[in-house]
Amino acid sequence: MKKSEHNYLPKQYRANNSLPINHNYLPFQFEDSEEVINEIRKLVKKGDFTLGEAVNDFEDKFKKIVKAKYALGVGSGTDAIFLSLKAQGIGEGDEVITTPYTFYATIGAIVTTGATPKFVDVGLDYNIDPHNIEGAITTRTKAIVPVHWSGLICDMKSISNIAHKYNLSIVEDACHAINAEREGKTAGFFSSTACFSMHPLKNLNVWGDGGMIVTNDKNIYDKLSLLRNHGLRNRDICEIFGYNSRLDTLQAIVGNHYIKKINHITDSRILNAQFFDRELSKLSQISIPKRIKGNKQVFHIYVIRVKERDELQRFLINNGIDAKIHYPIPMHLQPASKEFGYSKGDFPLAEKICLEALSLPVHEFISTEQREYILSKIKDFYS
Repeated sequence: MKKSEHNYLPKQYRANNSLPINHNYLPFQFEDSEEVINEIRKLVKKGDFTLGEAVNDFEDKFKKIVKAKYALGVGSGTDAIFLSLKAQGIGEGDEVITTPYTFYATIGAIVTTGATPKFVDVGLDYNIDPHNIEGAITTRTKAIVPVHWSGLICDMKSISNIAHKYNLSIVEDACHAINAEREGKTAGFFSSTACFSMHPLKNLNVWGDGGMIVTNDKNIYDKLSLLRNHGLRNRDICEIFGYNSRLDTLQAIVGNHYIKKINHITDSRILNAQFFDRELSKLSQISIPKRIKGNKQVFHIYVIRVKERDELQRFLINNGIDAKIHYPIPMHLQPASKEFGYSKGDFPLAEKICLEALSLPVHEFISTEQREYILSKIKDFYS
């Protein structure tokens, strides 16, 4: 019998042994797993599987890193965005402004609430351009979802001013942005909630899906606490009908282990990105996103733009370098967005980025020699 194709490991996440320099670093990341496995053995004996003590510990550690008053573990980064929108009353008939240059989950979370995504174009930093937001606001607009692409926090001061002027909620998609800062402020400082992902290939990862919501608003925190757990006030009282999106205790155990390494992970990625910025900026054929001076971008991915993107990607792969595309099609041109009525040319910069963007491995396990090799091969391509 043929195996089901509904459950699969996406090609881009497979460790390809033929490529010595890979985007998938999980075999290295999880080499020291014995300590985690020992803690899981204790969990099995204890039976503390749902919203357990390890979840409390992980939430406490997480909120300290992002300097928030409250943190709430949920099932995924997608759920974090969805629940944050629901907690602020976003639903059927509402519009939510966001960027077309993002992963599908951002838009899926908006649509699942019953709301409609309203796209606006990005700026030269590849984040949503605040100058485009005000013109997209209608009487149906209820929220803005800025996406901190590649771990660069958006211009939240400008976005916050617009939201305040029009009485809009802000839900930050910070799934790329654990440990990032802008002008000394972390994700969540300027908004109602910030939403993080611990997917296996995120900077802080677990052994499956996991998400975190942070907020400084006690009322929103209390509402989210209900929404993630069926709306239960206690075992016998259901205050509102909610959802089942609890962070598993097992994943919290994994998170508690790897969160201790987040500063090393962040520093290594920044160092690798700075090397590529410095060296690749010397090549006229390569465009690098605008870097915001004085801000801490944590480089979940490292993206360059080149006109010969597909040719360069093939060349690098043929030379053992796992170059990828984030993302080949902007959200407004995806088949799923057909009902929203957008057309090619509506958001020219986002569309241009998607045609030219190429991601290079930048994770903490890339060695100095491997960085130099990647650079040399890019130079060879253009020589």
